[in-house]
Amino acid sequence: MYKIAYHPCYVYPLPAGHRFPMLKYELIRSQLLHEGVATEGSFFQPSPIAEKYILLAHDREYWERLKNSSLSGPEIRRIGFPFSEDLLERELRIAEGSLSGCRYALQDGIAFNIAGGTHHAGSNWGEGFCLLNDQAIAANALLHEKQCGKILMIDLDVHQGNGSAEIFQNNPHVYTFSMHAERNFPFRKEKSDLDIGLNDGTEGDEYLQILEEKVKCLFEQVKPDFVFYLPGVDVLATDKLGKLSLSKEACKQRDLFVFKQCKQRGVPVQVSMGGGYSLHIRDIVDAHCNTFKQANDIYC
Repeated sequence: MYKIAYHPCYVYPLPAGHRFPMLKYELIRSQLLHEGVATEGSFFQPSPIAEKYILLAHDREYWERLKNSSLSGPEIRRIGFPFSEDLLERELRIAEGSLSGCRYALQDGIAFNIAGGTHHAGSNWGEGFCLLNDQAIAANALLHEKQCGKILMIDLDVHQGNGSAEIFQNNPHVYTFSMHAERNFPFRKEKSDLDIGLNDGTEGDEYLQILEEKVKCLFEQVKPDFVFYLPGVDVLATDKLGKLSLSKEACKQRDLFVFKQCKQRGVPVQVSMGGGYSLHIRDIVDAHCNTFKQANDIYC
């Protein structure tokens, strides 16, 4: 069985208006256990990540402002959450969860982080509920330690992975691919190696056709020896913040396809769950749990 990063501080106590996005992390874990998709032994609790890894992806000046709680008012507003030391600790543990997950994936083929996918954090900014970019930190750590030589980042959140695009814009060892709603946040987008900006209301059949064509080509072109996957479920038609119209079944087919491509090619994959903001939290949790179920079909 693959490993899943989860820590109780993922369910961070925010003011009332912000609590909903955090609640899903505990509910995902509970549902995975209830349905037998995972066992208690599947989970590991990450510690805060070491500073040396943060500085592989983020500028020291930005990290110092985070560490010293000295972000400016505009910087905090850009993040979208009230800043606190507890929030920073949460992000540090998320980043370590993804890095440790990479080490498990190198051994088991795949590993998950129930949280993560903080792809709006750039080298010197936080944005859109993201302080530190967990997958960018982990990717740079793998490269620094020579655990791999070529990385493919497959970002299928409804929002463009602008932070990841900026961090890796001059790095030939990391290929960034983002398929997202073109008119969704962030409204100022960075340039990924490949961006597919979809029209509002794009449905499952069209989405899957584009995805399958592009991803198959990317595996042939990039020849990665490690993949980072961000399967946000804010692509659902029920999502309050997204502008695409996928069903839960289409999300399942999306995830199954990506996992098959990785498995067939023997490429390890680390998965951070990304966004999900449907009106009913059961839709978010069900869709996220489906991603784990697709992995079970391929890897277990």
